[in-house]
Amino acid sequence: MPSHGHLVNSISVDVEDYFHAEALAGHVQREDWDSMPSRVETNTHRVLELLARHGARGTFFILGWVAKKFPLLVREIRDAGHEIACHSLWHRLIYRLTPEEFRADTREAKQRIEDTAGAQVFGYRAPTFSVTAQSLWALDILAEEGFTFDSSIYPIRHDFYGMPDYSRFVCQQTTRSGRLVEFPLATFRTLGTNWPFGGGGYLRIFPLAYTHWGFAKLNSEERQPVNVYFHPWELDPGQPRLPLGAKSRFRHYTNLGAMQARLDALLSRYKFAPMGELLAEGKLLPHPAAPAAAATSCIPAQEIKEK
Repeated sequence: MPSHGHLVNSISVDVEDYFHAEALAGHVQREDWDSMPSRVETNTHRVLELLARHGARGTFFILGWVAKKFPLLVREIRDAGHEIACHSLWHRLIYRLTPEEFRADTREAKQRIEDTAGAQVFGYRAPTFSVTAQSLWALDILAEEGFTFDSSIYPIRHDFYGMPDYSRFVCQQTTRSGRLVEFPLATFRTLGTNWPFGGGGYLRIFPLAYTHWGFAKLNSEERQPVNVYFHPWELDPGQPRLPLGAKSRFRHYTNLGAMQARLDALLSRYKFAPMGELLAEGKLLPHPAAPAAAATSCIPAQEIKEK
């Protein structure tokens, strides 16, 4: 079935292991990572095979720790035609770091990933979408460090993250070092609230019909692309189970066995491309009807050009 209006959406993968997830942060210490049974290679190969079956390419936000431990995996992602981007070095929440700590983490991660991939890195995604109103300063540092786009802001309310007043659409954020294009995560708006869909736990937990409804609202009604994301561990129902609290257990383990089929359904129905490719000349057009963010310097949202 063709995608709604043939709009091109973005799909991205946060390349981290299951024990890097914030839901497990209280149970696995950083000094224990090297001794944990790693599954990121096998799971990322599963992702690469899934995307290859559908002829789809995406943006892979790679954790610096993963790039150091599994350099061949980074090159396999690159050789498969996907865009290489940065997901920090140590998967720490930005709003718990000082600007100096964030700059050091980001600079080392970017250099490590570039050296491993043999390619420049222009995109960034914060661990757990931790660019919030408290840490919006991070965008200035990203621009200073040579990044041209970011996908760290979720315009919803959540206990770990969220900026509900931020633009829901791709936009240009003004920083001290110039403009940085922001790809907010997918939401649709109804009843005065932004509702998340199409990625991570929201794709696993909510019915697939809910996700298709979100695509229809963004692609057909608002003429906007959907920013889909997921993690390799979300396709791994066999991963070790840790003794999490009820909320974290629900968020992390629900419907792991259903994730691959749901991604198959989206990849069969909609068009996707890497974020950097969507930023290429001629791919982004002004969308004058889209509202600018109320509480940020993000200037008019964008529409992805139809193909």
